[in-house]
Amino acid sequence: MASNTSKTARASVRAGQAGQGGALSVLGEFKYLIPLNGGKHAYVRNLTNGKTAHLRTDSDAFVEEIRTLATAGHATKIRAEINNLAAAHPGDGWDKTEKRLVEAGVFEG
Repeated sequence: MASNTSKTARASVRAGQAGQGGALSVLGEFKYLIPLNGGKHAYVRNLTNGKTAHLRTDSDAFVEEIRTLATAGHATKIRAEINNLAAAHPGDGWDKTEKRLVEAGVFEG
């Protein structure tokens, strides 16, 4: 029986299933952070569990979600993504968000 699901939907399902086994198989560029509301909120896409959380960037939950990803080996990519957001949207406070994450020790080790 043929399936009428889109290419994007199939890729999304594969990416979600890849996170279940601990393997990472994603084609193309993967964005961990989707900024919302001028940098006050963000969607955080977690490859380790296949879920996307909507969080305030100044919340402890945001710090812990980024810590989970950093511990799983994504620290360099996430930090680069935050730096890119700070450069692209200088008024949105991404530089402060990065500073807060550094002070919390998220990118260490």
